[in-house]
Amino acid sequence: MPEDTRILHITERSLWEAARERGTYEMSTRGRTLQEEGFIHCSTRAQLPSVAAFLYGSYDGPDDLVVLVVDPARLEAPLRYEAPKPGGEEFPHVYGPIPVTAVVDVEVWK
Repeated sequence: MPEDTRILHITERSLWEAARERGTYEMSTRGRTLQEEGFIHCSTRAQLPSVAAFLYGSYDGPDDLVVLVVDPARLEAPLRYEAPKPGGEEFPHVYGPIPVTAVVDVEVWK
């Protein structure tokens, strides 16, 4: 699968480890669940640095941060590219849990 079709999600290692045990990842963004937000925020490779800086710029948590690399073809929920405001940059949003089998790689964020 081409690298540029994959979507990314930055998270804390403990949240990913818990998802691996459950079989699905269900955090939307830092501190917000899928159920609270309605979808899981993701990014493209090019968007990742600015998203990481926005969400975790001053991160001082107990966990390492990891980047989940997701194959959209393995998702069971709809994937939509949407802008937070009209005419803005579009970001990938997953409208349901991400199966752990859709995560094809996990990278350490530095």
